[in-house]
Order: sequence, then structure tokens, then C-alpha cells
Amino acid sequence: MGPVVVVHVGSMMMRAAVAERPGPPDVLQVREVPVPEPRPGWTLVRVRAFGLNRSEMFTRQGHSPGVRFPRVLGIECVGEVAEGGVLAPGTRVAAVMGEMGRAFDGGYAEYALLPDELLIPVATDLEWEVFGALPETYLTAQGSLDVLRADGGTLLVRGGTSSVGMAALSLAKGLGLRTIATTRNPGKVKALEAAGADHVVVDDGGIADGVRAVVPDGPDHVLELVGAATLADSLALVRKGGTVCMTGILSGEWVIPEFEPMQALSSGTRLTTFHSDEMRGAAGAGTLRRLVDGVADGRFRPNIDRVFALDEIADAHRYMEADEATGKLVVRL
Repeated sequence: MGPVVVVHVGSMMMRAAVAERPGPPDVLQVREVPVPEPRPGWTLVRVRAFGLNRSEMFTRQGHSPGVRFPRVLGIECVGEVAEGGVLAPGTRVAAVMGEMGRAFDGGYAEYALLPDELLIPVATDLEWEVFGALPETYLTAQGSLDVLRADGGTLLVRGGTSSVGMAALSLAKGLGLRTIATTRNPGKVKALEAAGADHVVVDDGGIADGVRAVVPDGPDHVLELVGAATLADSLALVRKGGTVCMTGILSGEWVIPEFEPMQALSSGTRLTTFHSDEMRGAAGAGTLRRLVDGVADGRFRPNIDRVFALDEIADAHRYMEADEATGKLVVRL
């Protein structure tokens, strides 16, 4: 552990990536802004790293209702307690969701003022960029596997090269599941195999033949990360009595027009969802600590694609928007 961080805010300034208005990546401008003043029920955190998430891209594009601009985005971060709150200064913490970067300023800054109930103290010596790659991604992957009740059989991960997809593959390997991952890019097959996929199917407009070549009756579980665009297809692929969990919206499509449940679902087949906000604060604390320990001892992979500096935030969003990443993008402060 490093030296204890103690901050007396006063008139201090910090660097933050501010989304001035909805729009393309260039609306993210790094500039000097005042360090937030602590207040009752909130803690000032010195941010050391944060992961990038597609939901932040959607917010930046103007697709998150109710978000007011200018706004410091960021639905997660890791760092150290600087001032205020109930935790001692210097305590290493993670925070996810709870309207971070939407209702109030989030993690794209040197300091973030966060509600006390969002903070998860985590004792770890992981490098900041590794720790920063884990909270949102691994909590989402674990929560999805939990609601899938994936304790055996075959798991299909649609959108396998996403950060959540690769985390799910790593976790599934530890559970002894047989895994199939999909990607639209043949050049990412080896990365998926290295992440733990037993079989990889290249999505060239359809995956049914490739999946049924592995499991003729369909997979027992489907983790749907592409979104509404492929959900009906996943429901048709899963074995009768199996479960599909929609967790991601990589396609950017949220709804299925004229969805007919009795036609889309065979008898006994389950459709569920998982939202990472259910793992915020105390609800996800024990799970996150276990996952962090699992990365530290080599059981799980952090699956980091690239690490950016704060000044590169617009470039990082361009990279994310172009679907170039295989795994997690992290900003290290």
C-alpha cells in the first residue's frame, strides 16, 4: 500500500474529462475544474484508474434520458479515500453504478465525490490499471452467470470479445462449463481461445450452424451481450428448458418491435436480464473482493486490451466506438 492520501480541498483544482454536450468523442475535453467539496453522506475519492464502458459512450452520444451536460462521465472507478465519509483516508475503494456519471459527476476525473453507500473497500496490491479493469466488468459477468444458474452444461457467450464476454469466459472456466463464444472478427478467434473459450463461432450473419455443430440441441445457457438485435435468435438457439440472459447492448438496439413471447420462447425456456446496478455498494462487495483475489492469484484474467491516459480519453472513446477492442479499456491516472 502507498502513502495515505489526505486532501484539504479548499480552492484546489483537478483535471477532469468533461462532456461539454452530447456528440462525438471530441466533446470530451480535459480541463481544470474545482475539486468537489465533501458533504455529509459523500466521500471524496482520489481516482487512480477507471474502466471504459459502452453505456458511457451511449450517454456521450445523448441516449441517456435525464442526463444534463456538461457532465463528467464514468460509471465506475477505483482509487483511495481522500476526505470525508466513514472510511479512513487512504483506504482503497471501488465504486460502480448508482447513477455515477449520469445524475452526478463520475469517474473521468482526478477526484470523484461519491455517495458513501457506493464505496466498496478492497484490500489489494494489484496495479491500479488491473484493479480498474475489474469492478463493472467482473461484477456484471458474475451476476449474469448467477441469474443464468450456470452451474453446469454449455454456455454460449454472444459478443465474446467484449470485456464482459471475456470475463464471463474466465469465470465459466472456473465453474467447469463448456463454452462457445461468438465474434464477427475472425482475427479475434485466438484471443477468445486464450480467454477460455472451448469453441469459437464466427458470426458472418448467422451462428446457428456453428453452434449446433457443437451442441445439436442448443446450449443450456446463453449470455446475450449483443442486445435486442440478436435476442430472438438466441431464444431460438437455446435448448428447450434453457435460459437466455440479456445483459449487454453492443448493437445499440434496446427493443424488439412486435415481440411475440409465445412464438419466441419454447415451453420451459427462460428469458431473464441482469443489470449491474444490482451489484452496487454492499450488494457486490463480497463478490468483488473474491474476484479481485481470484485475479491476484491467477484464477481469473483481467483481459485488458489497452491502457490510456486521461488526455487520451477522446481517442479511447473512438477506439471503443469502432469496436476495435478485445477486452477491457482502462484509463490510468
